[in-house]
Amino acid sequence: MPKRQFTRLNKGTKSVTGNGCPVAEMNPISVSSSRVFPGSLSHSPTLSPEYSPIDDFLTNSNNSSCRSGVSSYSLVPYSQPRLHTGKSWYVDFFCFDPVAGEMRRKKYCLNNIKKLSDRRQRAAELITTISARLREGWNVWADLQGDSNRMYTLYSEVCRYYLLSIDKLQRAGVMKPSTLTRYQSYLKKWNEWLSGVSVQKVMYVYQLRDGLIRDFLDYLFLDLDSSACTRNNYLTWLGTFCEWLVEKRYMEKNPCTTIKKLKEDAKKRESLSPTMLRRLRTELNETDRYFLLACMMEYYTFIRPNELTHLKVQDISIKNQLIRVHASFTKNGKEAVVGLNKVLLKLMIDLKVLEAPGDFYLFGTRDFRPGNTRLSASAFRNRWAKLRKKMGWDDCYQFYSLKDTGLRDLANAVGVVVARDQARHADISTTNKYLKGDSLTVHEETKDFVGGL
Repeated sequence: MPKRQFTRLNKGTKSVTGNGCPVAEMNPISVSSSRVFPGSLSHSPTLSPEYSPIDDFLTNSNNSSCRSGVSSYSLVPYSQPRLHTGKSWYVDFFCFDPVAGEMRRKKYCLNNIKKLSDRRQRAAELITTISARLREGWNVWADLQGDSNRMYTLYSEVCRYYLLSIDKLQRAGVMKPSTLTRYQSYLKKWNEWLSGVSVQKVMYVYQLRDGLIRDFLDYLFLDLDSSACTRNNYLTWLGTFCEWLVEKRYMEKNPCTTIKKLKEDAKKRESLSPTMLRRLRTELNETDRYFLLACMMEYYTFIRPNELTHLKVQDISIKNQLIRVHASFTKNGKEAVVGLNKVLLKLMIDLKVLEAPGDFYLFGTRDFRPGNTRLSASAFRNRWAKLRKKMGWDDCYQFYSLKDTGLRDLANAVGVVVARDQARHADISTTNKYLKGDSLTVHEETKDFVGGL
């Protein structure tokens, strides 16, 4: 039998804490959490191993900063279970009820066990198991609130449901593969912090509060020395994640709405000067005309690098002098057309790229010729980095700088409105919102303006 310590509470009543053996079964009394919520995944009563116990200092009164009028339950939302003996034998403890907003007592009666030695053994088992579960984040009132309240769903199960949901969105074409990968990466980093660094361990969804999110953002910005942009990106994703939780009724309101973004430094990207454009054209015209075509596509059409990798020969119309950008790979998920400048069209004809099969990618090989394999967007950046080093330019001059430069030159040549529409920016005319396919606007000016490249 394990050694026990007795403390006199009042006449006829004793209290005992012990370290009895782990419970193999909890009938007729159970403290396991094994609920299934409507619209969520079923889950096992066994706690996920990624949720480690709350750090020891939280349950050590010597480490608590006690002030007058401040309850220790503000740090540890439960009391240790105790055995009471006398006329009635029972184990009780207090646990914070989030719905009631106060500590409530939970009591397990033992009078139904006849032998006193068996009562003490069961009490020791209860005390050991309940104490361990409380440290791991278990909340007894979460098991008693009813299936209609999803705030008490296990956080690990909600994460699995979320991952299944965004994967389905991607497969349905609603979400881009790159967005799915980014969200999965954000969730992994967030969960690694929750299970390893965070003082508060999250077991139920209701524990996700703005203070916890602020701690994580401070960890990124201060401890990991991440940039303000990285910190803001995580805040944006957390806001999206919490909005999903609100929509699924796992959360009443989005805690990220009260957290402000940090001011970011200006983007490290500069436009190319007319002299730099002339040098670029001369160099590539002599050494790599197919990459010159890629650079001119970025400069004249403003098509994003990732969108360039999806373009096929059949998307280019010589007759109408335009390029069709399909909704399946655009940033905003909308189909668009952009004007094909005559200088760009002449280079395409000279390189005979339009003679390739229609289903070939415009840039389908490592040397940027038409082919049946889609390149990664990084191929443009990597080739540009080698060129930039050869030209002796600073890092602020990036492949995407060609789009900035083209926008500048087109706006100066024919006006901001034409440049805005050619770039497919969000602030377009109301009429164009209702146009589709062949009715979409292509400004004639984009076909004939004379640029610096």
